[in-house]
Amino acid sequence: MSKKLIFISFVVSLGGFLFGFDAGIISGVMNFAGPEFNLTELQSGWVVSSPSFAAMIAMIVSGRLSDFYGRKRLLLLVAFLYAISALLSAYAVSYEMLYIARMIGGLAFGAALVLAPMYIAEISTAENRGKLVSIQQLNIVLGFFAAFLSNFLFNKYAADNSFFTEENVWRWMLGVELIPALLYFTALFFVPRSPRWLYLKRKFEEAKSVLTTVHGNEVGLVEINSIEQSIKADKKTSNVAIQDLLKPALRFVLVVGVIVGILQQITGINAVYFYATSIFKQTGIGTDAAFSSGVLLSTISVIFTFVSMYLIDRMGRRPLLLIGTAGIAISLLLCAYGFNNATYELTPDAITQLEFNGADKLEKLAGQVYNNDVDFKDAMKATLGNQVYGKNDGAILEAATAINANLILIGILGFIACFAFSLGPVMWVLLSELFPNKYRGLAIGVIAFINSLISSLVQLVFPWELSNLGNALTFFIFGAIALVGFFVMLKILPETKGKSLEEIESELVKN
Repeated sequence: MSKKLIFISFVVSLGGFLFGFDAGIISGVMNFAGPEFNLTELQSGWVVSSPSFAAMIAMIVSGRLSDFYGRKRLLLLVAFLYAISALLSAYAVSYEMLYIARMIGGLAFGAALVLAPMYIAEISTAENRGKLVSIQQLNIVLGFFAAFLSNFLFNKYAADNSFFTEENVWRWMLGVELIPALLYFTALFFVPRSPRWLYLKRKFEEAKSVLTTVHGNEVGLVEINSIEQSIKADKKTSNVAIQDLLKPALRFVLVVGVIVGILQQITGINAVYFYATSIFKQTGIGTDAAFSSGVLLSTISVIFTFVSMYLIDRMGRRPLLLIGTAGIAISLLLCAYGFNNATYELTPDAITQLEFNGADKLEKLAGQVYNNDVDFKDAMKATLGNQVYGKNDGAILEAATAINANLILIGILGFIACFAFSLGPVMWVLLSELFPNKYRGLAIGVIAFINSLISSLVQLVFPWELSNLGNALTFFIFGAIALVGFFVMLKILPETKGKSLEEIESELVKN
């Protein structure tokens, strides 16, 4: 595997880094922006989830647009939209401006998550395609790591530095995304156009030049022959429509793709990432510890993404998905058990140590024990008001919560680790492999649209779930869904390891 190929794959998937950065940043931003704009649970959920709704639009059209205009050209547009989103988010003066700015970023990452694995699959060989497509997931988790570390540092210096205040620190958190967006835009000029796309556009000489430059003459010739044989086997070069995906020949691969696409998001991964700081505060460890736990979470993501990249072309796609999904179910059910055993009580001494205006109002609740977080938080909001509680929930929960925080931490980190070596990277590898050449852009776009729809709905309702259903039931629902998903995949999941795209097509797609 050439250094040039690794460089190209890394650059193309930098859109994943920006997605991860944006997703991680918002978990810290909402601790400041939510109370500043006095947002309700659903409004907070919309600020967090609105990019995913916008991403659905980009996902459904980006694959087809890239068939017409090229993968590279659209990726340049993606980088530009990321930069615009970062600037507008940082200067948001209202709830409406904030979510609109984030939706522009959603258009960018929706397209990036579709285009990067498609491009990488089309330029790589069967032997290294899995690990190269997984670079996108590596970039995503590196983005999360950078974001959580950035949030931790901004939160730390906001407390010790007069320059950063509660009113402006979240703007810096959002605005710093401009730097990687500009680097991404610049680096894209150093990657070639997709060779398989060039073949579809009958630009044969340029395609051959790209393949031999990237792989060398010997391997490049093998890839050229593989593509040409596929083209000869399918003389139908007419445009494809969405209804074409419903053909009996594509039914199996479509079902597999849709199920894996839904399962990746419906188990709550983006709820955990996007609301990581809030979730850790629910354990009563405090605001500062919640921010630092986010750094630990993202570190685990990076480590186990490397594990996935090492194993995916050795163990295969199917074993990683099955082992990871089983681990996800166990980890989420462990969190549900831990939260279910928690109790909440504010003692008179604990109330006197709370340092915010209005804390004395809580004296009438002193000594009252709550057996679930919903009743406790409802009592806090009724006594203090939503805005005051929202600004001080970390300190209040730290003072009141009796819980096995280590058990919750193990469950969350176990969930993140299992996702990082299975559903996270492997889904995109599978989608880049399952579909025939001429259907690939459309099919990945449709499944990514469904994936993003599920993601946005989970993010939207997650604050409401925590507020109305409670932590225990919320995590139990996610865990039960993961368990069902494991048994479904056990029955239907194929293995694509070590096969060329053309070989996979001949095996899984009926003539």
